[in-house]
Amino acid sequence: MPSGSIPPFIAIATLALAALMTSQGSAQTQDSGAVVTSLACRPGNTMTSPGPACLLAHQDLGALPDEPVYWHIDEFADENEARSASTKNGTVVGDFGKVWLFTVAGEHWRSKGGIHVATVGPLPIAKAAAYSAEYVHSLFSPGMSAPIHKHSGPEAFYALEGDTCLEMPGGSQIGTGPGNHLVMPANDPMLLMAIGKVPRRAFALILHDATLPPTTRVTGWKPAGLCEARLSSGEMIGRQEILRGHAHANGDHPGGGKSSDPPLHP
Repeated sequence: MPSGSIPPFIAIATLALAALMTSQGSAQTQDSGAVVTSLACRPGNTMTSPGPACLLAHQDLGALPDEPVYWHIDEFADENEARSASTKNGTVVGDFGKVWLFTVAGEHWRSKGGIHVATVGPLPIAKAAAYSAEYVHSLFSPGMSAPIHKHSGPEAFYALEGDTCLEMPGGSQIGTGPGNHLVMPANDPMLLMAIGKVPRRAFALILHDATLPPTTRVTGWKPAGLCEARLSSGEMIGRQEILRGHAHANGDHPGGGKSSDPPLHP
């Protein structure tokens, strides 16, 4: 139910991404070699099962206020109510079984109605005459990642559930638990990976100069494996908890159990 339309240059750029590896818990890159801007979302299994991210909506915003801007996320009971509350820079979408109003505005903006879920930002935008917003749906199992890419404007992430790892040349950012949110600056190459133990259900906003393509594939940078290390660390902790659970079930004590496996360390 996007309120904006997808322009032709995005439709051409959004080629189908390769099928995912099916083994959960190992790094799985969605990579067809195409320029990376997400596929247009199609209701159905593509939005309810883990897989490549997709484009919920594109909106041309025009000029933005001369103040720090934020991404406001509001939940509504139905589409009509959300559209009634939407303003010039608002976009109404349906995703994860709910209706959402996404708005780019100053920090203290609030919608008239609905439930205010989050304010993400500030978003470090460069000066431009006009801006566009790309809103993205993402449902990744732990270990899934997007191809390495960069954006012409900042990208903001908000996760309803699951853990987020962003790796860039200067290090990594981690967001954990429901409601975690991160902001990635423009023009830095990055790897996005879902980590933790549960699927990551999330949205993203790419806010960019309307004259520039939102996303560019990057081939000249290789991640150092920081997100994979986080993923592996979580797996080791999970295995340790399982072994301890088995030990308790058998009447053993942690540290002196009967298991022949060596101690596991996170």
